[in-house]
Amino acid sequence: MDIALDLGTGNTRICVQGDGKVIDQPSVISYDKTTNEILTFGEEAFQMLGRTSNKIDVVFPLESSVIAQSGLVEELVNIFLGEVCQSKVIMPRVLACIPGEITEVEKRAIVNAISSFGVRRVLLLESAKAAAFGSDKDIMSPHGTMVVDMGAGSVDIAVLTLGGVSVGKTIKCAGNAMDNEIIKYARRRHNLIIGKAMAKSCKEAIGTVMYEDEEKTFRLKGRDAVRGLPKWVDVTSSEIMDVIFDIAKDIAIAIADVLEDTPPELLSDIHTDGITISGGLSKLSGMKDLIENATNIKVDVATDPSDCVVRGLYKAIDYIDEAEAQKNSLNPLMMVY
Repeated sequence: MDIALDLGTGNTRICVQGDGKVIDQPSVISYDKTTNEILTFGEEAFQMLGRTSNKIDVVFPLESSVIAQSGLVEELVNIFLGEVCQSKVIMPRVLACIPGEITEVEKRAIVNAISSFGVRRVLLLESAKAAAFGSDKDIMSPHGTMVVDMGAGSVDIAVLTLGGVSVGKTIKCAGNAMDNEIIKYARRRHNLIIGKAMAKSCKEAIGTVMYEDEEKTFRLKGRDAVRGLPKWVDVTSSEIMDVIFDIAKDIAIAIADVLEDTPPELLSDIHTDGITISGGLSKLSGMKDLIENATNIKVDVATDPSDCVVRGLYKAIDYIDEAEAQKNSLNPLMMVY
C-alpha cells in the first residue's frame, strides 16, 4: 500500500494508490491544556479557532512548512493515516513532500513524525518537484522547467531538469504572513481585533495584488480594541492590496533572482514554456500578472492549483520501487528512509 502525503502548513491532503484523494483537511488540532488529550482535528478543529474556552487550545503545529510542535504533528499524522490505513497488518510506504530548502534536523523531524504511525518506508520529494509532476511537466528530460509552489507557510521556487533542481529558493513568507498583516492592519487602522479565520476569509474574498477596475468590499467582524465590545468595519480590496502587496512583491523578486542564477540553456527553455505556479496562493487575484510583470515571462496557473502537489506525489509513487532498488540515478526521489 502506497500513500501520497502533502503535510502542509495550512492543509493536509492524502492520496492512496488506487483510491485517489481521500483526505483534504486543515492541518489543525485541538487539545485539552490540562490533560493534553486530543479533542478534534482537521475541519472540526478549524471551526473552533477563536471560539474555545481557557481549557482548550487550537493550534497549527506546522509553521513555514516545517514542524513547530513535534508531538502534535505526530498525533495529527497518526490520525490522518489511521483513517486511510486502518489495518495494522499492512505497513504502507509513504511519499511526503518537503520544502526545497530544509535542514537535516527539520527533515528528520518530518520522517520521525510519519514513522511514528508504523510505516514500511518514508520517501521524500521536494514540493516544487511534486508540483511539476502534478501539472504534467516532464522534469526527467534535459529540458528546463520552472515551477513556483505557493502555499500557506512557504513559497518554493525551482528550476528543474533531469529529475533534479538546478536552481532553487524557498521563502518562508506566504499566505499565512498575508493573513497576519491583515490582522495587524485591522488593529492598527480600525482598532479592531480579528482572528486568523476572519483574516483568511477576507484575503480569499477580496485579496488582490493588482489594482482592479471594480472595487470589492468585505465586512471584518471582531472586537473593539478600546471598548471590548463587538464591532465590524467594511474594508475595500484597495486597502487589502496595500497591506499584502509587499509580501507578493518579495515573492516576485525572489522568482526574478532565481531566473538570474539560471544557466542560459535552461533559461531559454523557460522563456519558451513559461513559468508554472501552483498552491493556494497562486489563486490570489493579480498574482499571475505581478509575476509576469517582474519577469517578462508568461505565467500559467496549474489546474486545481491547491491539489497540484498531492496530485504530483500520487504520480511520483511510480518511482518508489526504483528508488528503493537504487536502479536509476535520475530518480526524483532522492531521499529514502
